[in-house]
Amino acid sequence: MKPRPRALLLLLAASCGGGDDPPPAAAGRVLRDDERPPCGHFNPQKNVYFGDLHVHTSQSFDANAFGVRVTPRQAYAFARGAEVTLPSGAGTRTARLARPLDFVAVTDHSEFLAEVEACTTPGSSAYDSATCQKFRGDPYDSVSAFGLKLAIGNRQRFDDICGDTGQACIDGVAPVWADTKAAAEEAYDRSDACSFTSFLAYEYTGVIGGSTMHRNVIFRTSEAPQPITFLERPKLWDFWRELRSACVERTPGCDVLAIPHNPNESNGKMFAVEYPAGESEPELAALRGAMEPLMEVFQHKGDSECRNGLSGVLGAPDEQCDFEKHDRTGPQDCATTTTHVGGVANTGCYSVRDFLRGALLEGLKERERIGVNPLQLGVIAGTDTHNGTPGAVDEDTFQGHRGTDDDTPDKQLGPGVLTSGGIAYDPGGIAGVWAEQNTRASLFDALRRREVFGTSGPRITVRFFGGWGYDASLADDPRLVEKAYAGGVPMGGTLPAPGASSGGPAFVVSALRDPGPADKPGARLQRVQIVKGWVKDGKAEQRVFDVAGDASAGLGLDTSTCRPGDGGSDALTAVFVDPEFDPSAHAFYYARVLEVPTCRWSTWLCNRLPEGGRPAACDDPSVKRAQQERAWTSPIWYTP
Repeated sequence: MKPRPRALLLLLAASCGGGDDPPPAAAGRVLRDDERPPCGHFNPQKNVYFGDLHVHTSQSFDANAFGVRVTPRQAYAFARGAEVTLPSGAGTRTARLARPLDFVAVTDHSEFLAEVEACTTPGSSAYDSATCQKFRGDPYDSVSAFGLKLAIGNRQRFDDICGDTGQACIDGVAPVWADTKAAAEEAYDRSDACSFTSFLAYEYTGVIGGSTMHRNVIFRTSEAPQPITFLERPKLWDFWRELRSACVERTPGCDVLAIPHNPNESNGKMFAVEYPAGESEPELAALRGAMEPLMEVFQHKGDSECRNGLSGVLGAPDEQCDFEKHDRTGPQDCATTTTHVGGVANTGCYSVRDFLRGALLEGLKERERIGVNPLQLGVIAGTDTHNGTPGAVDEDTFQGHRGTDDDTPDKQLGPGVLTSGGIAYDPGGIAGVWAEQNTRASLFDALRRREVFGTSGPRITVRFFGGWGYDASLADDPRLVEKAYAGGVPMGGTLPAPGASSGGPAFVVSALRDPGPADKPGARLQRVQIVKGWVKDGKAEQRVFDVAGDASAGLGLDTSTCRPGDGGSDALTAVFVDPEFDPSAHAFYYARVLEVPTCRWSTWLCNRLPEGGRPAACDDPSVKRAQQERAWTSPIWYTP
């Protein structure tokens, strides 16, 4: 398909309209989350909003240990355009976003909230304890001591801070959580301008056998129960049940979802489909699907979309699966080894389930087997910044995300100290949400219905619809959005039953380049792909279709100056009909949008350093100098 910028401009114009003037808020009264005036930009056909749902501040034990003093209030202010100061052993560093975000969730580790408060508050009953003195000492010793409490089998709290039973720290979370609530409430714009949304949230930091099992917990309203920790609820089924009980069943008006992240560090565990013995598998699968409708596909620890060379899926290799990966030594495939541990330290094996595509296929298998899909996952991205700098994703100005752990060029371009990091990491991504207005309720409901997408950093705008009767002319239709909703489902939905005369399903995808700030235009788009996965009789297959653009566009990037090559498009639109549709096979489809090649952050940094002062990574041929930034939509599913 040829680029269709006119159709995209019309599409986006339809997504920026406002509704009638909202009624004024009652003077002098704070409105509840469900009792507020509509926004001036309310749009029933949805607007796009960009934000970050994975942000750590000084309340997280590892961020604090590495010198970060940015508070939740300052992180929310940063997202709206304020400057923050970052720790550095080589002088003062500051950071500021070129463009504000629309929404943010501060997701500090629920584990050790009280301990960090006690160890950093002079005069607290535990301030002078041996553990607190160690916490305020060498940062690597501190992070190791606290991190091991999560990684080892005996997950007991520190006696000299929390007492023999740990109850002092369980109780001590309450004032910290109250302040977290207050910070989110203060940042939330409740006026009809709806300029910024802050979500109450935290991270449940599970680690099993050194494998990442982390979840970001996002609440719909300001009424939410105290955080659940991995120390008290180490089993996922107990975590999901307690989260549902404490929020949905016991807290009026509360709704919540948990977002898994970094399955690429889980050694096959994050999306393993296992059920407690003797319980109803369909009921448990439905519980899991309701609690976790999304996954974070990309963040500063790399890409979790797909990986080539793993067993369990038929289909040709996908060159784009090599994006932002770092290899491990030893056995690679969990299907051929027993080293299913150590992902946090970049050891052990990879499973096809450690990546979005494999997890989606695993969900289709369960749908075929028991009639319920526990892994019907939508897609977002985030930074996982530990600097309190949500949305700090620009490659050319990246300063790291881990306090004094990566505060200098040598550390950023090095191999990492406590765990792999440095050169293997990146600025992370952001989430795109299609919602009627920028409020907690509207954004949260979009997250729950999966009408969301993720990007590797740029604010690429993408819409994706599926149906049975879309005509090719829809790509040029100024009423594209209206007709696409009327004739099918958006990203995150399930295709309706086909009519008697239907052929294969048709998909409409439209993408617009990131315009960038006024002084720094975003990169052009190279192409749009649709990724298909399907399962029949328990066998999983995949295929990637190029549906718009030109794979040769922009290939002349000069990495010595970072000047992009010629070609590329401002907008790409296509209507695609699956030419290999099997009506008896369970399937999913999602869109992937690729920019033209641009310089990786490490190339920008190396180019700024004097030739005689460049670390080894600058000349290491295994470090990619160029990359293709991208966006991934949530899938659309087909069920026979």
